Amino acid sequence: MDYLGLFIFLMLLCFQWTTAPAAEEITWTYTGLVGQSEWSQYFPDCGGTSQSPVDVVTTQTKYDPSLIPLTPLGYSQHGNKPFTLYNNGHTAVIDLPDWMGLGGLPWLFTAVQMHLHWGSGGPSHGGSEHTINGLSADAELHVVHYNSELYSNMSTAMTQSDGLAVLGILIVTGEETNLAFNNILNYLSRIRHADQKVSIPAFDIQSLLPKDLGRYYRYNGSLTTPPCYQSVIWTLFNERVQISKAQLLKMETILYTSKVEDPDRMLLQDNYRATQPLNHRVVFASFTAESGKELSSGEVTAIVIGVMCGCVGLAVIIRFIVKTIRFFTLLHRESVAVNSSTSSWDVLPSNRPAPMSRMKGPEKAKEKKQDMALNSTPKAEKKEEPSPSPQTEP
Repeated sequence: MDYLGLFIFLMLLCFQWTTAPAAEEITWTYTGLVGQSEWSQYFPDCGGTSQSPVDVVTTQTKYDPSLIPLTPLGYSQHGNKPFTLYNNGHTAVIDLPDWMGLGGLPWLFTAVQMHLHWGSGGPSHGGSEHTINGLSADAELHVVHYNSELYSNMSTAMTQSDGLAVLGILIVTGEETNLAFNNILNYLSRIRHADQKVSIPAFDIQSLLPKDLGRYYRYNGSLTTPPCYQSVIWTLFNERVQISKAQLLKMETILYTSKVEDPDRMLLQDNYRATQPLNHRVVFASFTAESGKELSSGEVTAIVIGVMCGCVGLAVIIRFIVKTIRFFTLLHRESVAVNSSTSSWDVLPSNRPAPMSRMKGPEKAKEKKQDMALNSTPKAEKKEEPSPSPQTEP
């Protein structure tokens, strides 16, 4: 009986082992069967307390002065060997060469791959995994690295708490085309179905990153897809990267989650995980609230142009004021000159009789009498006046 019981027990154990699917074999999805709400049933770590992504509430972050700017290593030295781009049914992935790495962390991290997350419906409909103050971006780029200083490979490192380092780049849309992202988007039509892959020309990976690598948020989290290992040192850059609306539309509408042989085609959309509780964790910031108000290079350029325009406008106003002052000064001088000219005419002698002053009654009567006395002089007296005799010439 003992042997029979042991035999039955071993048979049951073998049957259970052969029928239980491995975690890697489970087909998980974002919204369908084995969706996000069910991940933890098949992948226990997805129900952990240090899951990603998270919502970064900027007022609750803590400044850490030890967080120095990150240094991409070999990102621009892509060489002549092409990259491999493939559709894994969940996203578009690019394998990165092992000479690319990341500095500025406690250990040296080697690049493994990068991939994208997006939504559906175009701009302003979400698509990023991380959010800042509750606001989503239109898409998000992840660059994955493993701790090559402590672990020999990605598979070993991804199960360790300090095993991975992932860069998170939030993507927004604008009017201008981002030529760097065309190095990926232009080849998506060749991997439309799951499991398809293609070689693409190597390009500068750093051109996909924001310009400012010194301002970011840092926290300990997990992979955002099953098996959700809580092994990631997350770096979420504060500066967003911009692509055009047409580029976002291509990202959202060109890939399928289904394989070529599948009868039904399903668009690969909304491949982002909802934000997870922060729980006991603290999100650190490499910049203070004051320095966080610093602007990007584009914003600084706009401000410089605005200041220059303001200076030009101020110069025009000053010039107008100076001209106005000169005009009124000249007008005043001409007025003074005219007034001085008029006063000089007043001092010239005049042939006009001086105006007679009014006299009082007795004085006027006396003067009248004198005039009458003068007029009464006999004409004879006027005749007696001798007239000069003409002189004769000898």
